Amino acid sequence: MISDSTALDSAFLALADPVRRSIIARLSRGPATVNELAEPFEISKQAVSKHIQVLEQAQLVTRTRDAQRRPVHLNPARLEALTAWIDQYRLVREGQFRSLDAVLQSSAGQRGAKAEEQ
Repeated sequence: MISDSTALDSAFLALADPVRRSIIARLSRGPATVNELAEPFEISKQAVSKHIQVLEQAQLVTRTRDAQRRPVHLNPARLEALTAWIDQYRLVREGQFRSLDAVLQSSAGQRGAKAEEQ
């Protein structure tokens, strides 16, 4: 799980940009080159390369060399670590909501019983 504050900051900062989120979404379907990643955007390939560099610095993507191609790959372990960090807080909130639901149901049941008595 990601615990280093700087690592979390860089990952969330990288994901704050819609172009970078779109790149992540595209890479979830498989590796792609910069040219392939640049296709849907009306920005230069150089700008897409800079977005990829930000994602690399946040360790959300990696690049490999395949002859003359340099495909970009999603780093699933990093995304899983972010998800685990988020889940720890989500689970706490879900428990609180379940407790609130129980209190509300109990309260509604008591009001229903009082109404029947009258």
